[in-house]
Amino acid sequence: MVTHLGWHGRYYEDFVVGDVYEHPLGRTVTTTDNIWFTLLTQNTAPLHFDHEYAARTEFGRPLVNSAFTLALVAGQSVTDVSQNVFANLGWTDVVLPHPVFEGDTIRSRSEVLEARESKSRPNVGVVTVRTEGLNQRGERVISFKRTLLVYKQGHGPRFAS
Repeated sequence: MVTHLGWHGRYYEDFVVGDVYEHPLGRTVTTTDNIWFTLLTQNTAPLHFDHEYAARTEFGRPLVNSAFTLALVAGQSVTDVSQNVFANLGWTDVVLPHPVFEGDTIRSRSEVLEARESKSRPNVGVVTVRTEGLNQRGERVISFKRTLLVYKQGHGPRFAS
């Protein structure tokens, strides 16, 4: 019998500028996702949780809360980008070119834009990626840049004694 270790994510040394990661899990957004996220975050815009109100807008149906879209696509990227994160440093250039509707299936991918040694922490590197979320028609529904500190191989909590 052979035991195989599961995927533990990338470490700083694994990031190569120009590489693109097609994240493995897509997700269909449900009405419950949209309503619960909207209400949990105290967003009072009826466009997200009142189907009668939304029917009278130019969209004719509820829009998925854009903060949910950001959280979902960021979450989809974790397995490839930030499984071994020390800390997020920043999110910039968030763009939402197409709306997301309940019932849409979102998939994502990330491109490595920069990878460099940290000047102040020898056990991590600084990585910047651009992540995009796409709906089932291949339309880009979100993109953003994210900069994070990623542990180097052999460092971090997984290797603590």
